[in-house]
Amino acid sequence: MALGSGNKNIKVIPEAYQAMNQFKYEVATELGINPEYKSGYWGNISSRECGAVGGHMVRRMIAAAQQSLVGQGQGASFRGGFPQEPNP
Repeated sequence: MALGSGNKNIKVIPEAYQAMNQFKYEVATELGINPEYKSGYWGNISSRECGAVGGHMVRRMIAAAQQSLVGQGQGASFRGGFPQEPNP
């Protein structure tokens, strides 16, 4: 690791770290990404595959937020699980 390149990101909600990590692995499995990531090391995974995982995570989180907004009048909250992506 290069000098001064340590992770300085402050976790706003530390409890969410494990849930997001689990979500990342779930999406990677669904996409059929090279299974080497299961060891915890993503260095052998291509940038394209990593980007696909992140992109799908964002799409599903946006869909969950939109569903939350639509259901606000019905007492729904954003605490539910992430919905599956719609099939094209």
